[in-house]
Amino acid sequence: MYDFDWSSIPGALPFLAKGMLITFEVTLTAIAIGIVWGTLLAVARLTGKRWLAWPAAVYVNTFRTIPLVMVILWFYLIVPSFLREVLDVSPATDIRMVSALAAFSLFEAAYYSEIIRAGIQSVPKGQIFAAQALGMSQAQTMRLVVLPQAFRNMVPLLLTQAIILFQDSSLVYVIGLADFFGTAYKVGDRDGRLVELLLFAGAVYFVVSFCLSWLVRTLKNRRPA
Repeated sequence: MYDFDWSSIPGALPFLAKGMLITFEVTLTAIAIGIVWGTLLAVARLTGKRWLAWPAAVYVNTFRTIPLVMVILWFYLIVPSFLREVLDVSPATDIRMVSALAAFSLFEAAYYSEIIRAGIQSVPKGQIFAAQALGMSQAQTMRLVVLPQAFRNMVPLLLTQAIILFQDSSLVYVIGLADFFGTAYKVGDRDGRLVELLLFAGAVYFVVSFCLSWLVRTLKNRRPA
């Protein structure tokens, strides 16, 4: 029977905390950029103008059919050359972090786009007609009437996608980025206590995801019928 020894975890907490900061940085950056870029993609697909809708649809469908780990690896191979040759970025820049942020942000935008598109379509047409009757332009109607209502309806779904993103952030280990999972793996391997560190990491992911899931359920229950 395996002899569990949890004594290495207290000493690893400072390293794990730094790893969690990286995990949260990747997650929150991808959420912010993903929602903004996803909103633009959703609006483009709903404009009815083919020169906007078609490229947006290709973007969304492409990213939604490619595994995230492959996207991360692609960006890790492409972004460094782009940064160094085109933007002349300093060699001291952490290319792994920049690659991860770009990959997650652009990948998640495709999923947020579909959520936001559904949210926009859930707004009653009467609201749009009323805004147009008041003399609002199409852009004003979208910005002042449709999007505020759509985002209010989408909050639970956006949070659910954020939970998935938080869990998926552990995939940055494939490019050697020391996030929470990657740090737990390295410390466990170093101390010969890989099982204990991975179980501890899994418990932390579970607690954070459970708390966010509870928040989603609470928001859903508070929404008017």
